[in-house]
Amino acid sequence: MDFSNTEEQQMLQESVQKFVHKSYDFDTRNKIIDSDKGYSEENWQLFAELGWLTVPFSEADGGFGGSAVDLAVMMEEFGKAMLVEPFIATAVLSGGLISAQGSAEQKAEILPQIMEGKLQLACAYAEPGSRYNLANIKTTAVADGDSVVINGDKTAVLNASNAEVLVVVARESGEATDSEGISVFLVDAASTGISIHAYANVDGKKAAEISLKDVTVPASARLGSAATAFSALQATIDRATVAVSGEAVGAMEALLHKTVEYSKTRKQFGTAIGTFQALQHRMADMFIECQLARSIVIMAAMKLDSGDNQLEKTKAVSAAKSRVGKAIRKVSQEAIQIHGGIGMTEELDVGHLFKLVTAVEIMFGNTDYHTERFASL
Repeated sequence: MDFSNTEEQQMLQESVQKFVHKSYDFDTRNKIIDSDKGYSEENWQLFAELGWLTVPFSEADGGFGGSAVDLAVMMEEFGKAMLVEPFIATAVLSGGLISAQGSAEQKAEILPQIMEGKLQLACAYAEPGSRYNLANIKTTAVADGDSVVINGDKTAVLNASNAEVLVVVARESGEATDSEGISVFLVDAASTGISIHAYANVDGKKAAEISLKDVTVPASARLGSAATAFSALQATIDRATVAVSGEAVGAMEALLHKTVEYSKTRKQFGTAIGTFQALQHRMADMFIECQLARSIVIMAAMKLDSGDNQLEKTKAVSAAKSRVGKAIRKVSQEAIQIHGGIGMTEELDVGHLFKLVTAVEIMFGNTDYHTERFASL
C-alpha cells in the first residue's frame, strides 16, 4: 500500500510550511495567545484565502474534498508550529456537524461563510459529568409553538468566547444517556439567557463554560430533523479526533527534532550529551513512537475515507487515539527530561509543545477511554 502524499497533500504541506516560516514564529505565536481573542483575525482571513478552511468539506459542499487524510496531513503541520487559530472548533467540529446534519438550505447559508473566513463558530456538545459519553446530554430543548426553549450547561467549549454562532447539542426526548432524542441547534451567541465564562486551556487555546437559561430560538434553527443527530455527532467527533491526533503527531515530531538538536549542543564534562549511548537509545525510542503514531493516524484517516461501516471506523479512531496517547506520554516526557530544567520554562518552545500534546491527550477522550472503547467494540 502506498502511504506517500498525493500532489495535493504535498501542496497543502508546503503551503502551511511557507506560512509558518514567514509569519508564525514562536514569539509571534506567544503574542497572539496573549491577545484578547487568542487568535489572529488577519491569519484567519489568510487561511481562507489559502483555501485551508475548505479542506474539511466535501466538493458537494463547495470544499476541497473532505478527505480525512488531507485533514490529518494539514493538522500535522499545524501541530509542528502550534497554531492557535480556531480551526478545529469552527471548521472541523461546527462545520462538520452542520455538513453532516443540516438541510441543503442550512448548509448553503452557513458553510460558505465558514470557508470564506467570515463566521466564527463553537460546538457546545460536552457537559459537566458527561465523561466523553456523547449520548450523556442533559441540556433540554422543548418545543413551544414555532420556537424551541433550550436550558442546560456546556463545558470545555472551544472558541466560545469568539463565536458568533453556537452549535448547541440538546435533548428533545428520551433519558439522559439515550442515543435517541438528540438534536442540534444554531444559536446566536448574543441571545438572551446565554452566559459565557471564557478561559485559556493549558495549550493557550480559548475555551469556555456556557450556561443556557430559557434561550429561545426558532424551530428553523434546528439542524435537519428533530431527535436524529447522534450519528452525525459521533461521526463528527471521530473526524475531529483523527484531526487532533494528526496535530499531536506534528508536535511530537517537533519535540523529537528539537531534542536531537539540543543534544548536539548541550555539553557535560566537555562532551555533547548526544554522544552518550543511553540518551541515543532514548531518542531512538522517541523516533519509533513518532513513526508508530503517524502510521496509525494515517490508517484511521484512510478508514474514515473508506466505505466501511461506522463500527469499523470507530474502532480505527479509538485505536489511533489510544496509540497516540501512549506516544504522547513517552515522547513528551523524554523531551523534557533530556532538556532538563530549561524544558519547562516559558521561554523555550519545548515546554509549550509539551502543553499542546498534553491537551490533545485528553481531548475527545483520553488514552484510557479510547483503549476501553476499542476493547468493547
